[in-house]
Amino acid sequence: MRSPVLPLTWHLVRSSGRRGLAGRLLAAGAAAVGTFVMLVMIAACLGSGARSDHTAWRTPAPDRHGTAVQTLATTFVRHEPVTVVSLARLPGRAGTPAPPGLDTFPKKGEVYVSPALARLMRELPAAQLADRLPKPASYGTIGRAGLASPDELVAVVGRAPTDPQVSTALTAGASWFADGLTDRAVISGFTGTRASVFTSTDMTTALLGVVLLAMPVVVLSAAAGRLGAARREQQLAALRLAGATPRQILGMTAVEAAAVGAAGAVTGALAYAASLPALAEVPYGVGSWYVGQLWVGPLWLAGVVAAVTALITVSAVSMLRQVVVSPLGVAQQANPRRTRLIRLVLFVGVLGYIWTSTGGGQLKARQLLVLLLLFYGAFWLFGPWVVDRLGRVVGRFARRPATLLAARRLSDDPRGAWRTVSGLVLAGFAAGFFSVSMLGNDTAQYRDQVAVTTATTAEARQAADGARALLARAGVTAKVTVGREEDFDSLLGGSPGVLARVSGGGPAAIDTAVTVLTPLGSGAPANTRDSVFPTDRAVTDRLADVSAATLALSFLLATASAGLTAAANVLDRRRVYGLLRLAGTPLKVLDRARTRETVIPLVVLAGGTTAMGVYGSYQLNKLAGATVDAAGALELVACVVVGTLAMFAAITGSRPLLRRVTSDPAQTAD
Repeated sequence: MRSPVLPLTWHLVRSSGRRGLAGRLLAAGAAAVGTFVMLVMIAACLGSGARSDHTAWRTPAPDRHGTAVQTLATTFVRHEPVTVVSLARLPGRAGTPAPPGLDTFPKKGEVYVSPALARLMRELPAAQLADRLPKPASYGTIGRAGLASPDELVAVVGRAPTDPQVSTALTAGASWFADGLTDRAVISGFTGTRASVFTSTDMTTALLGVVLLAMPVVVLSAAAGRLGAARREQQLAALRLAGATPRQILGMTAVEAAAVGAAGAVTGALAYAASLPALAEVPYGVGSWYVGQLWVGPLWLAGVVAAVTALITVSAVSMLRQVVVSPLGVAQQANPRRTRLIRLVLFVGVLGYIWTSTGGGQLKARQLLVLLLLFYGAFWLFGPWVVDRLGRVVGRFARRPATLLAARRLSDDPRGAWRTVSGLVLAGFAAGFFSVSMLGNDTAQYRDQVAVTTATTAEARQAADGARALLARAGVTAKVTVGREEDFDSLLGGSPGVLARVSGGGPAAIDTAVTVLTPLGSGAPANTRDSVFPTDRAVTDRLADVSAATLALSFLLATASAGLTAAANVLDRRRVYGLLRLAGTPLKVLDRARTRETVIPLVVLAGGTTAMGVYGSYQLNKLAGATVDAAGALELVACVVVGTLAMFAAITGSRPLLRRVTSDPAQTAD
């Protein structure tokens, strides 16, 4: 016998009219937004890993039987790193393959530069950048295979084996706080696995963004799956009373939700693929992207589409428990949706587990991500319970009709009220954590310093006279001193060398001082403020980028989820609103009740998660010895204000829909 599931599903879809079509379009739009956001963040994560791989060749694995010498040096211009790879073939040894991005191994005197570096060398005066490199008859170009980004500044220089730039003096003169900026090795090829300090942490921080955005996407998908839930429940309850089996009821819901979710998810995937050229222009870390780095591949594409479709389908099917168990109660709307105390018990237990897990020492990145997911999951369980209790408490002390109506709606349908505010509540934790975090080391004391190290103090005294003459000839005003062993508050850090404190001229004067002073040292590039703790600075910068993107996308998803849920609530409650209008309730009171139904749980729950985020950031800063960013407090206030206004704007957007569904209250109530 042929199953009636598909014919009945198609009949219900056709008979739902324009309201049903509008609901399905909204659900498909939500699926498209969620799919697009997740694909973009996954692309950033995978692309960051690919970029790290493209920088590993610059610090290859040493080989004592190697055929060439390679050194890595890093200088800075306009606060941007310039990676200089020097290569020298050892005499009497076999040939060395060409490095990535080059056709041949560079000969002595040959210089290859990345396209971005070539442009910058043409834009800036030679004394600020070009004079730091040898001047060949013509520059070669480093191909894409040797670069992590189109904006990366990289140079490959061919040198003689006796050149000081490939000697052991280069690493001997490197500062202790500039780990990863200078290296030297005898090599036989370019098969290294250690990525550049400027790309090694990109994938981990991007993965953090994926985890933080996963829950808002789940919230949005769940809201899309429950769109029109009340209408669907009434129709399916009638079919259930007419003899439909539970399997048929679940099958009809799953087919409809899967079709809508798949259509929206595929649309989001197509939008992602079409926007790749535009996404590649968005800078992250070392710069913009090559388009191919952001392509996730067919497996990830299909996986995200299937995951979003499954979320919407599961969300829609999960609403049918009462229809299957008690269709008469659903038809009569006699089933209150209460929450149980077990939610509070589980929430306390999960928080206790997270507290004990984070108090025992260092945790790996994967463990932190798992704990973060547990935290979000605990709040997802705890939120409806709080909303239910808030409704009961507010209803007991309500003095105005709108407040009483809002309280009754909160206690009658706490899960629905929670879904409206859950996106912003969960985004509040990220806002509180990232806005006031200030990890990293304070380098303000090195702002105007340029330092070069020397082998001995005697060499430093001799170099100081040359430094004064060179700086004066270049037009740079600076006070030149010789480093002392007890002078640890400068870039020399107690090492012998020359320190120039530049006064006036801005970044141009600093760059010129770096260019003229570098040859005076023991081989390593001159140090500036940008050379201090580069790994920490890279992590801090990436976290700032990811936090800004995550906050923006989280609030976007939260706003979309709130607007979608608010519209769905109006459609689902049109019979209730019709009865209230027939009883004489003004439309203004109904609209105020809808607003307060959102404000009450939003203030309590979003305020709580934001405070927990601030507290977590404070504890992390305390452990790291960092200070809380005062400016971050203003950023936090801005995030909360913008998010709240966006939430209210999304809810207000459904006001015309409320007016429309209550325009004929007698018909709506019927």
